[in-house]
Amino acid sequence: MDKIWYLKKINIFAGLTDDEMDYIDRVSVMKHYSKKEPIFLSRDPGDRVYLLKKGKVKIARLSVEGKELILAVLHSGEIFGEAALFDANSRENMAETLEDAFICEINKRDFEVLLAKKPELVLRLTKLIGFRRRQLEMKIEDLIFKNVKARLARLLLNLSRTYGIKKPSGILINIKLTHSEIANLIGASRETTTIYLNHFKQDGLIDFQKRKIILLASDKLQKKVDVGE
Repeated sequence: MDKIWYLKKINIFAGLTDDEMDYIDRVSVMKHYSKKEPIFLSRDPGDRVYLLKKGKVKIARLSVEGKELILAVLHSGEIFGEAALFDANSRENMAETLEDAFICEINKRDFEVLLAKKPELVLRLTKLIGFRRRQLEMKIEDLIFKNVKARLARLLLNLSRTYGIKKPSGILINIKLTHSEIANLIGASRETTTIYLNHFKQDGLIDFQKRKIILLASDKLQKKVDVGE
């Protein structure tokens, strides 16, 4: 499978020469993962960087009791596992596919060769890590200070910005997530999440379409985030 055309679509690789892209093509391996297949687990060695060609992947953390908190849902064109480039410790989180996926894997040492030649690539990765850390801090802040309804409203708004498609009736979130996955994204039980999703529907804020959610009143959802209720 030719990877060059795909690798050029990765934002952090913008501006790389053809020789540098050829190098990435040579040292990377494209693998197929089935739905719900682990990519790496907590405490695994951080020896690879991953580029998501097709599919969706969740990054999550498990408690000692086995309770899952989803930190992020990634889609095609995103890089993950990048923290391993700047940290010698083992993985803190786990990564698992939400659907069948093709993932490009690059050995950490091979990626470091490229970083040594391209300081601007280091800067882009540093900015990405900083952005994701801020997202994590916001999630922690929500868990501490906001109730489930507000956390759910923020999640729907964030998903609409990433996966949203404008429709006559509103914004379609073009990703299928189960109620359990949504619950794990906001740190709530599935039952409570289902109750509030139904409340949002009854209040005319959202609607459902073939296991996908349509936002009908984004401004009212934002108000729930702002007031925390």
